[in-house]
Amino acid sequence: MEEVVETEVRRYEREDMCGAPANGSVGWRDPGWVHDGVMRNLKKGIRYYYKVGSDSGGWSDTHSFISRNGDSGETIAFLFGDMGTSTPYNTFLRTQEESKSTIKWILRDIESLGEKPAFISHIGDLSYARGYSWLWDTFFTQIEPVASKVPYHVCIGNHEYDWPSQPWKPDWAQRIYGTDGGGECGVPYSLKFKMPGNSSFLTGARAPATQNLYYSFNAGVVHFLYISTETDFLPRSDQYNFIKRDLENIDKRKTPFIVVQGHRPMYTTSNNVKEGPLRERMLEHLEPLFVKNKVNLALWGHVHRYERFCPMKNFTCGGTGLEGKDETLPVHVVIGMGGQDWQPIWEPRPGHPNDPIYPQPARSLYRGGEFGYTRLVATKKKLTLTYVGNHDGEPHDMVEFHASGEVFDSSDNGGSTNVQATFSWYTEVVSFLALGAFVGYVIGFISRAKKASTDSRAGWTAVKSDEP
Repeated sequence: MEEVVETEVRRYEREDMCGAPANGSVGWRDPGWVHDGVMRNLKKGIRYYYKVGSDSGGWSDTHSFISRNGDSGETIAFLFGDMGTSTPYNTFLRTQEESKSTIKWILRDIESLGEKPAFISHIGDLSYARGYSWLWDTFFTQIEPVASKVPYHVCIGNHEYDWPSQPWKPDWAQRIYGTDGGGECGVPYSLKFKMPGNSSFLTGARAPATQNLYYSFNAGVVHFLYISTETDFLPRSDQYNFIKRDLENIDKRKTPFIVVQGHRPMYTTSNNVKEGPLRERMLEHLEPLFVKNKVNLALWGHVHRYERFCPMKNFTCGGTGLEGKDETLPVHVVIGMGGQDWQPIWEPRPGHPNDPIYPQPARSLYRGGEFGYTRLVATKKKLTLTYVGNHDGEPHDMVEFHASGEVFDSSDNGGSTNVQATFSWYTEVVSFLALGAFVGYVIGFISRAKKASTDSRAGWTAVKSDEP
């Protein structure tokens, strides 16, 4: 470790918060200083080792990562939304216990990659702090095992941002944008992360401008575009102009696949009626850009389930490209199953509010209620997205996009047989050893489980009920 990188130091104050509980006596806790350090002139695809700290304050353990290789013919990413963090106490009634399994399985996959670079994409609703600042600390501690090894990309969600006086709130959105941010108004999100680009949106208050709203980058053979569903995306806005310009200038000879990500979904069959006006505007203004510029995959969070749609435009399934003359249409996938355990019901049957429509609409090809994440693996010829479930760490759904335009799902012949080959036999060996260790752990754990469950949360009371 011969190089030293100086950091930019930033912080925010209690007065920067836009409401309670973030600026109240219970929710506020001094966040300390946020340090941003940038390593420059890295060689492509090389493992680098690093520590964080100072001589006066002490140093962290040694970590390592593989630098991104823009010339690589392979792209690997792990993607999900709405994870949250698990705590040993109840700030809220729900504590996102499943988030631990999501991180566990992603760490397994990262460690199986050897010297291949990868990254994580968390598309909104990150820590679910919602104004209780200590939950941000818990969240970063929980993701450290993976975020110290690979880039951790994010986009903004309602629980990082929304507050009653936010500057962009059209009449049709009055019931959509509420108090989900707990008074944070995007401030911790903007300062604790540093994404590519320079997007920003003024808050209209003392709070600094919100950042990390929309950006894009190439990773190997895939172009990734991140957008904000919480700030203005309508025509003539800065964000709309960015999206349009970005999609129109992609070189598909270098990146044959395009993936767009945002928080609130354009399509869902969940029973979320109040957000209909937002989806209508997304369909009217953003979907034509996606279709015209041949976006392959659109990933969304917000709904805490997994749902994959057919290649689609305006609620109508298109062809899968197998005839060689079909229009290339985006496949929309909702991946908000990262860990937040409040789950809405699917669209109910008429007169039966607690029973979903069955069978599900034809455009919805796969729906799942299990927590987990998705794994993206792409080469010049093929992109594969796999839904991995948390209860067993195994694939539960799969869709493939071929550079020639065809789309296969896990029910098609030959569509999913080889994706596991991308991850080495090491994964299976580690899983087997982990199972043996787990069995031994369970035997010892059972005898003290009853006492632990009684004592672990003694004295803690939730200070706020949950919001979706």
